Amino acid sequence: MKSYQIYIDGKWINSVTGKTFQSLNPANEEVIGEFQSCNSYDVNKAVDAAEKVFSSWSNLPAPKRGELLLKVANLLREDKERLSKLVSLEMGKVYKEASGDVQEAIDIFEYMAGEGRRLFGITTPSELKDKFCMTTRNPIGVVALITPWNFPIAIPAWKLSAALICGNTCVFKPSSDTPLCAIELVRILEKAGIPKGVVNLVTGKGEDVGNSLIKHNKIRMISFTGSRDTGEFILRNAGLKKIGLELGGKNPIIIMDDANLDLALEGVIWGAFGTSGQRCTAASRVIIHKKVKDKFEKMLINKVKKLKLGDGLNKKTDIGPLVNKRALEKVHNYTQIGLREGAKLICGGKLLNKKGYFYPATVFTNVTKNMRIAQEEIFGPSLAIIQVNNLQEAIEVCNSVKYGLSSSIYTKDMSNAFKAMKEIEAGLVYINSSTIGSEVHLPFGGVKQTGNGTREGGLGYEEFSEVKTIYVDYSGKLQRAQIDT
Repeated sequence: MKSYQIYIDGKWINSVTGKTFQSLNPANEEVIGEFQSCNSYDVNKAVDAAEKVFSSWSNLPAPKRGELLLKVANLLREDKERLSKLVSLEMGKVYKEASGDVQEAIDIFEYMAGEGRRLFGITTPSELKDKFCMTTRNPIGVVALITPWNFPIAIPAWKLSAALICGNTCVFKPSSDTPLCAIELVRILEKAGIPKGVVNLVTGKGEDVGNSLIKHNKIRMISFTGSRDTGEFILRNAGLKKIGLELGGKNPIIIMDDANLDLALEGVIWGAFGTSGQRCTAASRVIIHKKVKDKFEKMLINKVKKLKLGDGLNKKTDIGPLVNKRALEKVHNYTQIGLREGAKLICGGKLLNKKGYFYPATVFTNVTKNMRIAQEEIFGPSLAIIQVNNLQEAIEVCNSVKYGLSSSIYTKDMSNAFKAMKEIEAGLVYINSSTIGSEVHLPFGGVKQTGNGTREGGLGYEEFSEVKTIYVDYSGKLQRAQIDT
C-alpha cells in the first residue's frame, strides 16, 4: 500500500505523529493509500513556514504571481485526463463530472491569473482642495483553507488561486475523504514553481488539524466550505479572524404550469442526481404547479428508473456512489424519516446488496413544506416534490428553509421569471436551467444560513484581500475634513 506525505516549507515529509489514515474508493471500498494524520505540531510548522515567506511573496508584483497561476492552469490542462480519473476514483463522481471538476480548476486559475493585472481599487474626489483619495487591495497574511470532498480539485483551486493572487500564503487542509486529490493539486503547484512555504498541505482529522488552524493566533483568515454546523463552530472559536463560509443548501426548482416540461425534466435529473446529489447546489426540492404535477411525475419516474448506478469510471454509469458509509447511512435515514412523516415514496429509497456506497435515485411526492425532508440538507440523491397552486405560493415554499444558495424556475412567462428573480431568497437564481452550473468568473455564494455573506469565484479576490484607504494631501497645510469646507 502506498503511503503519502504532507507538504511543508517546500518539502514532502511525514507527520510527527507517525500515524496514518486510509482513503477508500467509494465504488468498491478498496484502499487507495495511507495518509498522514497530523496534529497541532505539524500545523505550527506549516503556519511558521507560511509566515516566514509572506513578506517576499506579497511583495512579488501581482502580475508575476499571475504568471505562476497561469502555469498552474496550463499544467492542469495537460494533466486533465489523469486527474479526472483520480477524482472519480477517490470521490466517486462519474468521469464526465470529474472532468468538469478539473476544468473548473483550470478555469479559475486562468481567471485569477488575469486578476494579477487588475486587483482594482478606486479613486474618488476629495471634499478638500489639493487632496487625492484612493483605495488599494492588500493581502491579509497567512490564510487557512479548509475544503470538502465533493469537489476535491475545483474548490481547493477556487480558494488557492484567489488567496495566492492577492499575495497571501496558505495552509491547506483537505477533507480526509479525498487527500490524494489535494496532494496531486499541490504537486502541480510545486511543479509550476510556487516558492517554498507559500502553500503548505496538512492532512488529518478536523478535530486535530482543523481545530488547530481555526484557533491559531498567526492565522489571519479562515476560508471554509462544508457543513453549517462546522461553520458555526468556526465562528464561535476562530476569534478576530476574517472568516469566509460557504455552507449548505436546500435548493428548489420551481416548475410553473406553462413550463417546457421536457426541459424541466432534464434540469431536475441533472440538479437532483448529478454527483449523486452531493453538491451544495443540488436540487433537493421540486416545487410544482398542481396543473402539471401528475404529468411531470410520470415523466420523472420513467426517466429515473433508467438511470444506471455504478463505478464512476464506467462510461455507462449515470450515478456514482456516495462518498462513504456515513453518507450512505444518512441518506437512507432520511428516507425513513420521509416515510414516517407521511410522504409518498415513488422511486428508489432502498439499500442495495452490493459492494460500494451506492444509493438509488429516490423521489418522494405529496411532500409538505415543513417536513424534514423538505427542510434539511440530505446531501444525496433524494428529491422531494411539493405541489403549489400559484407562483406566489411557490416562492413562499422556496423561501421557507433556512438556507439560500441556489434556485431555479421553469416558465415561459417573463413576468413569472422576473418576479422570481426579485423575491427568491438565494445567492444564485437560474431561469429555465437547473440549480447547477456556476461559472468561475461570476460570484458564488448564498444568503441566510448558507454562509456569512462572502462570495468566491469571480469575487474571490475580495474575500482574500483587505481594502486600504489612502489620502494624499499636497496642499502644504493642515486641512480638516468635515470642518474646513
